[in-house]
Amino acid sequence: MATLTKRGDGQWQAKVRRKGYPIVSKTFETKGKAERWARSIESEMDHGAFVSRAEAESTTLKEALERYLKEVTPTKKGAKQESDRIKVWMEHELAHRYLASLRSVDFAQFRDQKLADEASASTIRNQLNIISHLFNIARKEWGMESLMNPIQNIRMPKLASGRERRLQGDEEERLLASAKEPLRQLIIIAVETGMRMGEILAMHWNNIDLKKSTAVLEDTKNGERRVVPLSSRAREAISSLPRQIAGEVFPGLTNTTTSHRFRALCIKLKIEGLRFHDLRHEATSRLFEKGLDMMEVASITGHKTLHMLKRYTHLKAEDLAKKLG
Repeated sequence: MATLTKRGDGQWQAKVRRKGYPIVSKTFETKGKAERWARSIESEMDHGAFVSRAEAESTTLKEALERYLKEVTPTKKGAKQESDRIKVWMEHELAHRYLASLRSVDFAQFRDQKLADEASASTIRNQLNIISHLFNIARKEWGMESLMNPIQNIRMPKLASGRERRLQGDEEERLLASAKEPLRQLIIIAVETGMRMGEILAMHWNNIDLKKSTAVLEDTKNGERRVVPLSSRAREAISSLPRQIAGEVFPGLTNTTTSHRFRALCIKLKIEGLRFHDLRHEATSRLFEKGLDMMEVASITGHKTLHMLKRYTHLKAEDLAKKLG
């Protein structure tokens, strides 16, 4: 049974009581709106389709992000990066809105503003994916079954084509001639193995077997253990480093410091448009050029799909022409 009560501020409160359901109430500016809302709630209860909206209507996006940051983010591999993105969201004007009030148009406008500000498609997608996952978690695990995911109904910015930068001319020789240790060894290992920077920096001596020419990666981007074969050149680079019984092969180095040093080296040598991650592109392409098949390359680099492998593989046409005769 619904009751309507006029409040002192001129608004109308509708309250629905029905056996087997919690008491539901909401305040409106007019009596007509309150009546229509009460009828819709009673109809949902009559048909067994009622889902409480109370929590979604009283929880702000900021409050939900705080809970997500505490409960969900720590379980992810990229927790640090996601924490930074969440903190940015908490400062946005949408963070003060209730979850139930957020619509697809709100996030479409967010997307368009970011594009106008020349943010990359990847950055925007990462930001929107956090909100999408938050809404899914809130609906499935936080008791907010009434919530719809507003991100599912908007277009995501199209990602740019994969990078095709490879080492050119004498760039490799110049890099190695000028790089100081251990950056020199890092470059060689990246070019020889196709490992990601983070995977190289996470290597431990007790996971390297120079006799078997293997390095075991316990902590990879996709979360799966991987055994990487080491070429003679990679073994030589590793062997030249100061060795400890245990511990990291590159102690004290982080992704950030390594990126900065590599960038500074490229600037010094006037090598343009080259990033450390491009060495993974180079390594993957070289493996194919050596005649390895798709499965062999994937087992070394850790790529999970043909699509992802193709993004990192840019064979030189002149080398393919030689194979054609």
